[in-house]
Amino acid sequence: MDTAWIQVFVLTLAECAAPAGKTVCQEREFDLQFLTRADCEYALEQLVSLKDASENVIVDRNKSRCAVTARESEIFESLEAVSQVSSASGEWVDPDQDAEAVAPSLVLHEDRLASLPDCESYSGEGACKMGGIIVEAANKGQAVEIWRREQ
Repeated sequence: MDTAWIQVFVLTLAECAAPAGKTVCQEREFDLQFLTRADCEYALEQLVSLKDASENVIVDRNKSRCAVTARESEIFESLEAVSQVSSASGEWVDPDQDAEAVAPSLVLHEDRLASLPDCESYSGEGACKMGGIIVEAANKGQAVEIWRREQ
């Protein structure tokens, strides 16, 4: 097994999502990796149309993109070499098998929100909440960016 640099395409999607029934959204950005530019561009197009159809998500098209980059990766000589390494670590999954992807959920947001103190009466360290919004500790006192849905 050797290591090498391989070309990958990183899809970055910047969005602002509001919890159900709220008019204020939380900005988030996530990256996905693809082996071909065509796959990346197709996924970007699909994600943007899916998010645009949602009433509580705004996509920032200027920050959403496919960019080429390189990642260091382990290179295996054969499938047998992969199997030998994976049997010892237990972390390798055959990409042909259906693996259930775990997506962020509104339920997780609501659970975390319920466990946080109100920001108005909280002077401690860590995150707090303002209504249905989670304010992370690192973001307290910073300017807020306004997102608006284009009509």
